[in-house]
Amino acid sequence: MTRLLCALCVLCVSIVSAPSVSSARSGTDILLLQVLLDRAGFSPGEIDGRDGSNTRRAAEAYATSRNLGADDDASIIRKLSDEQRDVQSVVAYTIGAEDAAGPFTENLPDDLMEQAALPALGYRTVVEALAEKFHASPALLSRLNPGASFIQDEEIRVPNVAIVSVEPAVPRGTTGVERSSGDADVVVKVWKQQSVLQVIGADGAILFHAPVTSGSEVDPLPVGEWKVRGVARRPKFNYNPDLFWDSDPSHAKATINPGPNNPVGTVWIDIDKPHYGLHGTPEPSRIGKTESHGCVRLTNWDAQRVAALVRPGTRVSFLP
Repeated sequence: MTRLLCALCVLCVSIVSAPSVSSARSGTDILLLQVLLDRAGFSPGEIDGRDGSNTRRAAEAYATSRNLGADDDASIIRKLSDEQRDVQSVVAYTIGAEDAAGPFTENLPDDLMEQAALPALGYRTVVEALAEKFHASPALLSRLNPGASFIQDEEIRVPNVAIVSVEPAVPRGTTGVERSSGDADVVVKVWKQQSVLQVIGADGAILFHAPVTSGSEVDPLPVGEWKVRGVARRPKFNYNPDLFWDSDPSHAKATINPGPNNPVGTVWIDIDKPHYGLHGTPEPSRIGKTESHGCVRLTNWDAQRVAALVRPGTRVSFLP
């Protein structure tokens, strides 16, 4: 069983300065750009229809991989559209019974000890669940659907992303380690300064790109070479306050049950550095924009995509 002791990565505390990136391009359809990048495996993180550092880094990585100008959004969108046969940015979606059924955790506490008392850490609302399903911010869904009630059988407009399955590769209800998926020949690289993760194939091609949050001055990313030990989907989180420099003195060790709002999200990728891993998050809007307690955090959907590409033995390089 994987060590779900993400010793250094739950409480995001301070904003970090982003590398210099270009401001919003006049005339660029940012929502279309974000959707196309997401579908191509160059994740902009949470899709919000607004230009920002995560989108710029994804666009620049894609442009580099296709020998395009990093500042030429028109060429980037045209190339993405050609590769994806003119995919539209938004599609209609009818809210199904499973979407509306939950179960939801409406009154989700911030305190970890209070979270440990809950049977699961589900989505707060159907809007939050749908936003994560379509890699979007809840605010974007609201903007796309003014006046919507977000109830069963209602048709709404959503970003046209490829939906990532979060079904476990181990029996439901367990936190066992997945041993058979992915490719040991790929390399996962994480750059602390750029807040970026890339999965690189044996031929040097970028298989996946995503924004991350990784480390802080107090709990720095452990720069070096590591290996994947295993993948746990729908993980429990074993909270040990002794491992957190800023934990509440009244806290005790506790187990927090699975769910998308679990401190490590919907997947944990264990590495051979004790207490460290790559994992999801209950706060996708903060990825790439805040500091962590040492581990590498991604949106839940991006963490799932990384998990599908790795296996025990996959190299993981943490870089400055």
